[in-house]
Amino acid sequence: MPHPNIRRYLKHGVLPQLRVFEASARLGCFARAAEELHLAQPTVSVQIKKLSETVGFPLFEQVGKRIYLTDAGQRVYSGCNDLFRALSSLEEKLTEMRGMDSGQLQLAVTSSAKNFAPRLLGAFIQRYPGVEASLHINNRSALIERLRNNEDDLYMFAGPPDQQEVMVQAILSNPLVVFARSDHPLAGEKDIAFARLANEPFLIREKGSGTRMATLKLFEQRGLTPKIRMELNTNEAIREAILAGLGVSILSR
Repeated sequence: MPHPNIRRYLKHGVLPQLRVFEASARLGCFARAAEELHLAQPTVSVQIKKLSETVGFPLFEQVGKRIYLTDAGQRVYSGCNDLFRALSSLEEKLTEMRGMDSGQLQLAVTSSAKNFAPRLLGAFIQRYPGVEASLHINNRSALIERLRNNEDDLYMFAGPPDQQEVMVQAILSNPLVVFARSDHPLAGEKDIAFARLANEPFLIREKGSGTRMATLKLFEQRGLTPKIRMELNTNEAIREAILAGLGVSILSR
């Protein structure tokens, strides 16, 4: 425990006792405190007694029908007000968070979502301008590592990771399609067999990419292996390589 000297306060349910103590000190009367808090007067007396035992000092002295704070009581009253102000300030901040008036949102997405995610995040910020948002973009394996370390609030994958503790919500479909340059022999054909794609120079994402994993799985399911000409680490680089006539590829539409 970082503050061992407050252990006894945490053990004895001090907060309700402080509530009774503050009202009694402020009103100068146990009966009026009981009335304000809708408690029986014996309950007030018991709470004050328990707090005095926890503190180790008497907190009130009675003169006639009036009660007055002892020196220890005055210090507890001052600390009690500081504590209540701190709790009130905390509740105000939490209320702002509940109303989405403030707070932070860290979104991490795979590179296949980098054109979609900023628009999604932009719409969110327009609705909740008080929230500070950030966007992290990387390949699938890097995002899974970040997820394992709980570095972000939300993650966006082309396909969810296989982890039991992860809650998954589908956002939209993410079809994979074949890309080729417009003058490629296959560009005008339909219902192209995978065997023909396997004979073409193939451009593929780097190891750790979700698109790469999905693409290789598609070939594997058909007992085929693509003729990989080049690995590139962004979809943009693959598109440029396609336009340069270096081959075909499968990418997120």
